[in-house]
Parts: sequence; C-alpha cells; structure tokens
Amino acid sequence: MELKTSPGSPARRASVWRVGIAYGLMIVAAVVIFMIILSFGGTLRAPASIVATPFGSSSGRQQVDTLLHVLVALAVVISTARLLGALFKWLGQPPVIGEVVAGILLGPSLLGLVAPDVSAYVLPPLVAPYFSVLAQVGVILYMFLVGLHLDTASLRQGTHTTVAISHASITAPFLLGAGLALWLYPRVSSSDVPFMVFALFIGVSMSVTAFPVLARILTDRGMLKSRIGGIALTCAAVDDVTAWCLLAFVSSIVYAQVSGAIYTSILSLAYIGFVVMIVRPILRRFARRVDTHGVLTQPVMAAVIVAALLSALSTEYIGIHAIFGAFLLGAVIPHDSTIARQLTHRLEDLVIVLLLPAFFAYTGMRTQITLVSGVEQWTICALIILVACLGKFGGSAVAARLTGLPWLDAASLGILMNTRGLVELIVLNVGLDLRVLSPALFAMLVIMAVVTTMMTSPILALLTRARREGVEHAAGSVARGPAR
Repeated sequence: MELKTSPGSPARRASVWRVGIAYGLMIVAAVVIFMIILSFGGTLRAPASIVATPFGSSSGRQQVDTLLHVLVALAVVISTARLLGALFKWLGQPPVIGEVVAGILLGPSLLGLVAPDVSAYVLPPLVAPYFSVLAQVGVILYMFLVGLHLDTASLRQGTHTTVAISHASITAPFLLGAGLALWLYPRVSSSDVPFMVFALFIGVSMSVTAFPVLARILTDRGMLKSRIGGIALTCAAVDDVTAWCLLAFVSSIVYAQVSGAIYTSILSLAYIGFVVMIVRPILRRFARRVDTHGVLTQPVMAAVIVAALLSALSTEYIGIHAIFGAFLLGAVIPHDSTIARQLTHRLEDLVIVLLLPAFFAYTGMRTQITLVSGVEQWTICALIILVACLGKFGGSAVAARLTGLPWLDAASLGILMNTRGLVELIVLNVGLDLRVLSPALFAMLVIMAVVTTMMTSPILALLTRARREGVEHAAGSVARGPAR
C-alpha cells in the first residue's frame, strides 16, 4: 500500500533536499568534466582554414545587421500597408490601392525626400535584394491564386456580348497604346530598346484589367451576382489571359532577341499545350479524388505548391517569366474543387498580409515620382492616363452599347474594365526588369495604374445612383399612368 506524505512532512523535506543535492552535484560534475575536455582540447591543433572569410571577421555581424534591417523594414511596411489599406477602404476605395500608396510613400518619392535618415534606416539599399526575392515569391504565389480563381468553363461558354466586349477591351487599348508609343519613344525611351518591343509593351500595359481587384470591387458593391458583374468578370479574365500571353511574347523577344523569339514562342506554345493536354487531366482526376475525402492534407498541398513552383521555373527557363507558369498551373486546377478552395484559404492571408506588402515596398523603392517633373513630363503622364482611359473605358463601353446594353450599363462595364491595380504593377515591374521601361516612364505608368483604379469606385457609384434614379422615375411614371 502506497504511503502518502504531506507537503510539510519531514520525509517530504528530506526528499527535496536529496533532489537538490543530486542536481547540484550533477551541475558541478558537468562543469568539471567540461573543464577537463577544454584542458585536453587546448593541446590539439586543427588544419589551416580553407574558408575565404576567417573566423572572427565582421561578416557574421553584417548578416545580423541585415536581418535586423529586413525585419524592421517588414514590420514597418506591413503596418503601413494595413493602416493605409483600412483608410482607403473607409474612403470607399479598394484596400489594395492603400497598400500600393503605402509602398510608394515609404520609397524615395516621399520618405526619402522628407526624412532621408529615417528612410536610410527603415529601407536601406541593402534590403532591396531581399525584398526583391520576397516580392518575386509573393507575386508567383499571387498569380497562382489568381489562376485558381479563374473559371475557365465560363470563358468557353461566353455569349456574343462577352466575346465582343472582351475583344474590344483588349484591341482598342492595345492599338491606342501602340500608337502612343510613336510619340513616347523619342521622348522617354532609349536607342537600345527596339521600337517593336517598346510598342508591344506599352500596348500590353494599356490592356490589363486587374481581375482580383475587380472581383473585390464587385463584391463590396453587391454586384458580383449581377449581369454586369458576370460580364465584367468574364471579360477581365479573358483580358488577363490575353495580356499574359502578350507579355510572354514580349519577354521572349527581349530575352532571346528577335532571332530567338520564334524558338521561344514555339517552346511557350508547346509548354502551354503540355499543361492543358496532359497536366490538366491529371490534376482534374487528382482534384476529384481529393473532393471525395473533403480535406486537403499537407502532403497533397505540398505536391500542388511544388508543381506550381516547377511550372514557374519552366516558364522562367523558357524565357517568358515565372509568373506565367504559376498562373497557368493555377488556371488548370478546377476553381470549385477542394484543392482550389482550401489552397486559397490557407495561402491567401500569408500572401496578402506578408508577401504582397513586400512587393509594394519593392515597387515603391523603384518608383521615383520626382523624376516626373516639369510641365512636359506631367503632360506626358496626363496623356498616358487619358489614352489608358479612352482605350479601356471607351472600347469596352462602345462594344457593350453595340451589343444592346443600355448606356448606363455599358458605361458601368467600361469603368469596371478600366480597373488596373496590382496586375498592372506586376506587368510594369517586369518591364522595368527587362529595361524596356525607363525609371521615369515606370513612375508615370505606376501613377496611371493608381489613378485608373481609384477612378472606378466613385464613378461606379455615380452610375449606379443614376441607374437607380432612372428605374425609380420609370416606376413612378408607370404608377401615375398615362397623361390625360
């Protein structure tokens, strides 16, 4: 029979003393043994160092300082992005615009001007390479998520209205952008950039519609299930797919020059065919199997993410940028499958909260609004914004009207298609990396992306109010009956 002792009993106190003494002896024995090991180790001699940086150098300290600056920068960037995102949401704007503005304000355009010492500590040049890596990973995962949201079935089943509007919303801004390139090229480009590449890229930058930002605006305004919302989403999806294909073609020309562009284009088409004809059926069967269990396990999640990274690596190797491969793989996964839903649920917060603010900060570090100075430069910037709106808004609205939509609905669709946002910034960063865009033109196009996106919500609100008043007026006229 086991005897129980009270906490204050002599037996209990003796047991505590024995444990304490044993613990103390163990510590003393460990110290003595370690000192004996040190005494023997002092007589040993190791081979000469073969490392270029000797022990005790400052490299370790520099790595610690770099990590410190990166962590401080991330904390400041994420906090500022969330704060301005909430502010812009309160103002009726998409939160992503606030996050974009946060990145610009933390860069040389504002913080670098008014508080250069603070800017040098928060976002010193040494963090730029690390933010570049975070930004690239974030954009790759983001475009993978955009692909997961894409309903490819709706693209195939588009009505004549959707087809006409989507084609017009790509063709009109692309041609206007290419025409604008004739005027821009001798003013803001350089002789080492072929005009064909410059014109193609300006056309692509004018043709982009921010599919995810557009979906968020429609959700916030309760228009996601409406006819206009459905047409806008389908057209935006077609626009983005077309724009990425055009961007891939431009990238292939830049990387391989004109002589190798055809070969790169053939490889690109072959890879797209491989993903669509072989990878997609495998992923669909895989998705159905996961649907039967209803849960996305970690091994399956790891396999899908590795597949997305390998697809990104493949297109990067081909020469059409990694983001296209990630987007392509996401697009062939059924958007309503368990894989798509749970991957989106698990990855979206990480990408939006951590990685995309790093991309915005990296974009802000590369955006120098001060390069746009003087009447001539701001005139060029204003003309870029005007042409962007005429091409996207005008092309979409006119096509929608010609297909039978009322003018207010056509105008609503046009302003929705004029939304550019984050997708435009991704395209512009590719152009800056490829040296197709000069820093000054990059800044102008970033301003255009922000302005055209900020225009959407207030103009859409005015059009919605006008439509509602028109419906109420018509209903009132019917209720009063014909005039006698």
